[in-house]
Amino acid sequence: MPRTGPTSLVTPLTLAALLASSLTLAAAPSAGAAETLLSQGRTATASTTEGPAFPASAAVDGDLTGTRWAGDRSDPQWLQVDLGRSATLSRAVLTWEAAHGKDYEIQASDNGIDWRTLKAVTGSDGGTDEVALSGTGRYVRMLGTQRATGYGYSLWEFQVYGEDGGTQPPAGGAVRVTGTQGNWRLTVGGEPYTVKGLTWGPAVADAARYMPDVRSMGVNTLRTWGTDGTTKALLDTAAAHGVKVVNGFWLQPGGGPGSGGCVDYVTDAAYKSGMLTEFARWVEAYRTHPATLMWNVGNESVLGLQNCYSGAVLEAQRNAYTTFVNDVARKIHEIDPDHPVTSTDAWTGAWPYYRRNAPDLDLYSMNAYGDICGVRQDWEEGGYTKPYIITETGPAGEWEVPDDANGVPDEPTDVQKAAGYTQAWNCVTGHQGVALGATLFHYGIEHDFGGVWFNLLPDGLKRLSYYAVKKAYSGSTAGDNTPPVVSGMTVTPAGSAPAGAEFTVRADVRDPDGDPLTYKIFLSGNYADGDKRLVEAQWRATGNGTFAVTAPQKLGVWKVYVQAEDGRGNAGIETRSVKVVAPPVAGTDLALNRPTTASSFQPSYGDCPCPPQQATDGNGATRWASDWSDPQWIQVDLGSVRSVRQLQLVWDPAYARAYEVQVSDDGTTWRTVHTTTTGDGDVDTVDTATTARHVRLRLTARGTGWGYSLHEFGVYG
Repeated sequence: MPRTGPTSLVTPLTLAALLASSLTLAAAPSAGAAETLLSQGRTATASTTEGPAFPASAAVDGDLTGTRWAGDRSDPQWLQVDLGRSATLSRAVLTWEAAHGKDYEIQASDNGIDWRTLKAVTGSDGGTDEVALSGTGRYVRMLGTQRATGYGYSLWEFQVYGEDGGTQPPAGGAVRVTGTQGNWRLTVGGEPYTVKGLTWGPAVADAARYMPDVRSMGVNTLRTWGTDGTTKALLDTAAAHGVKVVNGFWLQPGGGPGSGGCVDYVTDAAYKSGMLTEFARWVEAYRTHPATLMWNVGNESVLGLQNCYSGAVLEAQRNAYTTFVNDVARKIHEIDPDHPVTSTDAWTGAWPYYRRNAPDLDLYSMNAYGDICGVRQDWEEGGYTKPYIITETGPAGEWEVPDDANGVPDEPTDVQKAAGYTQAWNCVTGHQGVALGATLFHYGIEHDFGGVWFNLLPDGLKRLSYYAVKKAYSGSTAGDNTPPVVSGMTVTPAGSAPAGAEFTVRADVRDPDGDPLTYKIFLSGNYADGDKRLVEAQWRATGNGTFAVTAPQKLGVWKVYVQAEDGRGNAGIETRSVKVVAPPVAGTDLALNRPTTASSFQPSYGDCPCPPQQATDGNGATRWASDWSDPQWIQVDLGSVRSVRQLQLVWDPAYARAYEVQVSDDGTTWRTVHTTTTGDGDVDTVDTATTARHVRLRLTARGTGWGYSLHEFGVYG
C-alpha cells in the first residue's frame, strides 16, 4: 500500500497533535497499577503483509514513527502478537497510520486457535486508540472488520499492557517419573499411576460416542500419533471421562519399515526448525489441559531410517535424528516442566542412540508385538537407566507369523489374539519398577484386512480380544455377554479354487451365552491386488457350519473370513487363505512351449524382461508385456494345422479392453473368429471351434494406461 497524506512522515509536532486528537477509549491506568508493556519485541504474525518492508514484527518493535505493519486492501485482516506466556491484560494501544481500521476487535487466546473478544471498537477515526481490556491470554490480536479508507490496515505500533501471568500449573497436578534405578513409577498429582491404555482409532468427532465404552474397559490412557488443532475435542472428551492422553508428534520417516518421507536430519535445518516450532505451539496450547499425560516425539523413525539410508550415512542420520528428538524434549521442558517427554521406536536397537543423544527424555517407549516379553530382556542386557512404556502391543503381527501353505502370513485365530493381549499385559506388568504401563493396539473400528487383524471392535463389534483387554485392566468381565468363538476353520480346495466356481468353507462356532447367530462371509484381495477392503462374498450355507463360497474372478491368494454375530454387539471372526486359479480347461494346451512372437515386449521394467514366449511357458508366475501403445499383437505357431476348440487368456492387471482372436493356416492370411470390446481382465475363456496352425491376438484398446500383459495364452484342442 502506498503511503498517503501528511501522516506518512510524522514529526514530533504532528505526532503530538495526532495523540491529542486520538480516540480515547479508556482512561489511563492509575499510578499504582502493576502494569507492564508485554508485546514489545515478541513474535508477531499477520493475515497478510503488503510486502517485506511492512512485516508484522514492525508493529511490536517500539518504533512509533519509523516502521509499520501494512496489510492487504480487503476485510477482514488481523495482526497478532505472542506474549510468550499467559498474562492478565489491562489495555491495548494501537498507533495507526492513515490507513486505519474503522471497526475492529481486540481478541485474546490461550493457544492461538480459539479466540475470545475482549473489546469491540466501532467508528475509530484513526490516530492512537487506547483500548481498556479485562481478561487473560497468551496471544492478543487486532481483528480488523472494516477499513476506514480504500487502502488496507496499517499500524505503526500495537502495544499490549498487563501483568505477566507466569506459568499455569496443569489441571489435576503435575505428572512425574519418580524413583530410582529399577524402582521407578509414574505419578499424577503425587499419586501412583500405571498406564492402562489403548491406541485411539475413531475420528475425533466420534469421541463422545466411544469414550464411555473406553472407560468401562478400565482404560485410563489413550495414545495418539499426532497433535494439532483437532486434538482439543479429544482431550476435552477424555478429561470428562477421567481418561488421560499421550499426545504424539509425528516425525518422518514414521511408522518403521516401509514408511515414506525421507528427511536428512544432518542437513535439513528448515524441517527441524519447522517441526520444533509446530510442536512448541501445541505444547503451549495443551500443557495445562487436564487430559494431558505426556508428550511422545516420533514413532519408529530410528528403525524407519533404514528405508532411506544405509551404511555410515544411516548411522549419521540415526544420531542426528535422536539428537533432534533431544532438542524437542528440551524445548518441551522449557514450555511445560510438568509433563514427561518420551519417544517411540519399534526396535530396542534404537535405545543406544537415545541413551547417547537424547538425555533429556524422561522415559523411553517401545512398540512390540509377538516379542513383547523380549523388551525386558533387551533392557536388562543393555544396562539402561530409564524406565519405559509400551506404546503399541498385542498379538503377533503379519510380519512375525509363519506363512501358510499359500505363502501368505498365517493370521492368528480370535482365541490366539485374545491370548496375545493377555500375554502382552503380563509381560509389561512383570517388569515391575521399569515398565510403567502400556497402550495396547488398537481401539479401532475399521472393518478391513488390518482392522480384523488388530482392531478390538471392527465395525463396532466387540471381539474376544476386547474382553481380554477389559479383564486385564478392570480385573473382570463377569456379567458381560461375550462373543461367539470360531474354531477349526478350513477351506477346500485351499490351494486351487477355480475363478468363478464354488469352494467350501467350514468352521465350528459356539456361543458361550447361547445366543442365536447370524453369519457373513467376506473376501479380501490384500494379497491378490493390494485392496485391503473386506467385501461380502457370494455364498450360501450348506448346513453344519459349512458354506459354499464363489471364488472371485481375480487370480491370486485371497483371504476368506467367517464372521459370526450374536445380535448383542459381539462377533467372532476367523480367516484362512484361498488360492484362486484359472478354471480348468478340458483338452491339451497346443500352445505350450511353442514358438511365440509379438509386436513388442518390455525388455526391462519391474519384473521384466517379459518376452512373448513367457505367455506360453505354462508358468502362471511369468508374463509377456508389450509396449504402452495401440495396437499390439501376440501369436503362437502350433506347428501344424490343428483343431482349436478354446482359448484361455490369463491377464496381468494390464489387460485388453478390445481385441480380436485371429487364426491362420500359413501365418499370412488371417481370419477373425472372435471379437470383444468389453474385456475386463482376469481370465477370458473364448470358444473358437476352428482349425488353424497360427493363432493370434490382435489387441486394439488397452484397459489401463500400461501396455498389454498376459500370464498365459492357452490354446486348447
